[in-house]
Amino acid sequence: MGTQTSGTPGKPGAKRQFRIWRGDADGGDLRDYTVEVNEGEVVLDVIHRLQATDAPDLACRWNCKAGKCGSCSMEINGMPKLGCMTRMSTFEENETITVTPLRTFPVIRDLVTDVSFNYEKARETPAFAPPADLAPGDYRMQQVDVERSQEFRKCIECFLCQNVCHVIRDHDENKQAFSGPRYFIRAAELDMHPLDTRTDRKDYAQTEQGLGFCNITKCCTEVCPEHIKITDNGIIPMKERVVDRRYDPLVWLGSKIFRRGQVPQTSVTSGHSPGAVRSSAAGGGVHSHAGGSHDAQAEVQAQQGVNWHREVPHPTAPAVDASGKLPLTELTFDRAAAPSPFGDDVTFPLPPEHLNFAHPDQDKPNH
Repeated sequence: MGTQTSGTPGKPGAKRQFRIWRGDADGGDLRDYTVEVNEGEVVLDVIHRLQATDAPDLACRWNCKAGKCGSCSMEINGMPKLGCMTRMSTFEENETITVTPLRTFPVIRDLVTDVSFNYEKARETPAFAPPADLAPGDYRMQQVDVERSQEFRKCIECFLCQNVCHVIRDHDENKQAFSGPRYFIRAAELDMHPLDTRTDRKDYAQTEQGLGFCNITKCCTEVCPEHIKITDNGIIPMKERVVDRRYDPLVWLGSKIFRRGQVPQTSVTSGHSPGAVRSSAAGGGVHSHAGGSHDAQAEVQAQQGVNWHREVPHPTAPAVDASGKLPLTELTFDRAAAPSPFGDDVTFPLPPEHLNFAHPDQDKPNH
């Protein structure tokens, strides 16, 4: 077997060149250090040796030194990495190793940054909402459902994915509206959870977490030390579910054909209108046309029989959501022709006092 020559990486006593950023919130610069490197060491070992020898005031956050706490996040030669998981043997012998703090977050001192942004976003994310009638010990899930979300639970919250995401790395003004990949996979995990009762995870990810800002560069997946497929298994499926909900072709077609500015007043969609007047006829309900117009006077007039000279409200508009678009449920209703515009409480034939006639010329201006 061959023997290592003097000065090779990992050789006891080998000297290596480091360039480390020193400073605080007011500014700083890169300083050069020559430090001894021993076989099998990682970058964090070298940082600790510097603290013990040349730079006792060098600030560096760390905890477990086993790649499980996520504390020692830093940028090594410009790449976001964990100091405790980056071996010195991966660098060339004559290479200068540059160590800087995470660029996306404000510097506190030296290699320590203020990552409180991430904890604020964590507090904003709605928590798991189990069924109210299930005690914690009664939760039951299929193994396939466990495996779907287990990958995301490997996250050690090192925030390397947050740091590398250009949406906030290069645009600090986006932080208020953007939660970042760490919390996109949290939303995806809960949306996949069969026991989570919240149905607005997709809407929340789109409107509150800024899912639309992500353009799938996969930088977050590349730097993840736990090898979580953040983009492929979390963000892209979440985007697909948002698209299904917001941009489904059937919903789009319905919005183009049926878009109106009001919601019908039927017992199927929104219950009886508070502005509608009850009929006094036996077995009667809310008069659908006049009641749907929210015009109490027109409703009373409708009860008085045929009046060819009054203005009759137009037929009830189709059910639309807050954005004025026809929801998919209207197209997949389990009854033929969808809900009756007269309401489910109306029986046919209608009693005479409920009959309402529209004159062919009612929309023409009066002369």
